Amino acid sequence: MLFRIDAKPNRLTAWTLSWFLFASGIALYFYTSNKRHIENPEDKVIPNLTQLSQGVTDAFLKPDTEEAAPEGLENASLPKKFLTSMLWTDTVASAKRFAWSMLLLIPAVVLGLHMGMFPVFGQFFLRFILFFDKIIALSVLPILFIAFGIDELAKIMLIVIGVTPTIILDTFNLTKSVPSEQVVKGFTLGAQDFGVAYSIVLKQILPRVLNSIRLNLKSIMLFLFAGEMIASQDGLAFRIALLRRHMGMNVIIPYVLWVALLLFLVDLTMRVTNRKLHPWFREA
Repeated sequence: MLFRIDAKPNRLTAWTLSWFLFASGIALYFYTSNKRHIENPEDKVIPNLTQLSQGVTDAFLKPDTEEAAPEGLENASLPKKFLTSMLWTDTVASAKRFAWSMLLLIPAVVLGLHMGMFPVFGQFFLRFILFFDKIIALSVLPILFIAFGIDELAKIMLIVIGVTPTIILDTFNLTKSVPSEQVVKGFTLGAQDFGVAYSIVLKQILPRVLNSIRLNLKSIMLFLFAGEMIASQDGLAFRIALLRRHMGMNVIIPYVLWVALLLFLVDLTMRVTNRKLHPWFREA
C-alpha cells in the first residue's frame, strides 16, 4: 500500500512523486495560456511558449534597453551577450546587497551566543531585542530612506532590521538549550569562559544556526525586493517592478523563476556545506 507509514517507494515511484506537482503546474499553466490565447491572441497576462521564449531571449541575451548597447554586441558570443544582459546586470546588483546582508548576520550570531552564555550580556540586550523583533521592518522603510538616503545602505539596513533580531534570538535560545553539564565539564577540564563559549557551545549549535539562516533566506530576499522596488536603479526587483508597468509578463516570469533558482542553489550550497562541516549533525 502506498499510503502506509512504513511504505518505501522504489526509485521510479519516488522520482515520479517528486516531479508530479511540477509537471501538473506546467501543464495547468500552458492549458490556461492556450485557452486565453484562443479568446485573445494578443493576451499578455499568461504568455504562451512563443512569448516566453522571446522574454527569455530578451532577459538573458539583451542589455538594458535604457542603456547603450556595447559596440559589436550583435556578433559577440553567447557568454559575452549574457554577461552584458540586463538579467546578469540585475543579478550582480542584487547579489552584492544580498552578500553584504549575509555577512552582517555574523555579528548577530556572535551577539546571540554571548547573550546566552554571559548573563550580563543577556540582561543588557535581551529585553531590547525582544521588543525590536516586534517592529515591522517595512514600517521603518521611510525612516531608513530619510536617515540613510536611497542608496545601498538603506536597502541593506532594511534587511538587517528585518532578519537580525530573529537570528539573535534563535542563537540565544539554541545556546540556552545546551546542557549545563557540558559547560561545567568544560570548566572542569580547564577551559576558560571564551573557550567554553566558542569551542564547546558554538560548535554544537552552529549547524542549527546555519539552518536558521538558511530558513530565513526567503525573508532576506523579501526585504531586499522591498527596498529595490521602492528606490533603486538596478536589481532583480527593480526590473520586475519596471516591467510590471508595461505588462511584460513574458520577462517577469523568467525573472521570478531565476530568483527561485538562485535561492534554491544558495539553500543547497548551505545544506551541503553544513553536512560537510558537521557530519555528525542530523536534522530533526
